[in-house]
Amino acid sequence: MARLNYVEMATADTARDRAFYEAAFGWAMTAYGPSYAATTTGDVDLGIDGDLPAGTAPLPVIEVDDLEAAQVMVEAAGGVVTVAAFGFPGGRRFHFADPSGNLLAVMQAG
Repeated sequence: MARLNYVEMATADTARDRAFYEAAFGWAMTAYGPSYAATTTGDVDLGIDGDLPAGTAPLPVIEVDDLEAAQVMVEAAGGVVTVAAFGFPGGRRFHFADPSGNLLAVMQAG
């Protein structure tokens, strides 16, 4: 099973933008250090990342059951891995470009 479960966006000021999303939409956001915060609803969540360059396009993240199998399928379908698999709080993921150059990530919880 694969489903969109996360969107990660750049922020120039994590605290400011966290306060904005909490006030504007009533979302509770968890801080994961000084430069990262995210909703943790278990549905499609939003992460804001102060370490990304300003103006970076949002990064859709697709959740899968088997990260290695997903990478094989992405590459076989014409995708290009741009960031090798790495661990993060909540699991592992890799980034890829689709045939049109759009950047996405695939993650496996765990």
